[in-house]
Amino acid sequence: MRLGFATLGCPGASLDDVLALAKGNNFTGLELRAAPEEFTHTGLTPAQRRELRGRIEDAGLEIFAISSYVRLCAVEEQPLEAHLELAADLGALGVRVFPGDDTDTDAGTPDGPSAGEIRALDRVTSAPRDVPILFETHDSHSTGRQVAAFLALLDTDAPGHQVRALWDSSHTWSHGETAAESYALLRPWLELVQFKQADSRQDYRPVAIDDGDFPIQDLLAALDGTDYPLSLEWELKWHPHLPSLAETLPAVHAWLGEGSVR
Repeated sequence: MRLGFATLGCPGASLDDVLALAKGNNFTGLELRAAPEEFTHTGLTPAQRRELRGRIEDAGLEIFAISSYVRLCAVEEQPLEAHLELAADLGALGVRVFPGDDTDTDAGTPDGPSAGEIRALDRVTSAPRDVPILFETHDSHSTGRQVAAFLALLDTDAPGHQVRALWDSSHTWSHGETAAESYALLRPWLELVQFKQADSRQDYRPVAIDDGDFPIQDLLAALDGTDYPLSLEWELKWHPHLPSLAETLPAVHAWLGEGSVR
């Protein structure tokens, strides 16, 4: 498996620190959080983008995704194109987006797509197609079933679109799907898999690696024989009670099982 981590787990860290964390712990990929306070953001100049890409490539790492906060289904205008341009300049595999459907009907029904999904369809149709849009199982579309239904709609109404699935496996688990069920639903579009530790006895609160009950072996069994990038989304930015990435990354290999990662 191609193993990486999201820089959400080390908010405000320098590029030097992130590269050291990855190389020192045998991680080969990064999800780069795009925000004004981070070293990755849409305001970078062309020269800064070339330097950032070169340093990551020189370190032997790949960029799994630019983690944007674009909400594809939202009413407000969203900076999708700027993030797609950033991802293209950095050589990232795609741009993470949230569904963010804020209508009363949070996802499509048997009667047809929601208003938010229609907005998303319009945005996808007009978006540049050089870089995939990675639609995460999150908020209004937290299950594999919901995301698969939306992506099937795109297949019908926007042929040639560049929207793929980003499977946040903790979200689908917390909404009652097994890893095998979610994988079967998302497989036609799957591009990237996120995982994290959580405790179902505490309303799926993120916790340290040894303190939760996320079924990691079920996830690995579902992905057996595949080569999807697997990324640790350690939400230290939003959950400061979590241990640092420096403490967490060494424990991840044991949690996944030695020999399962390359």
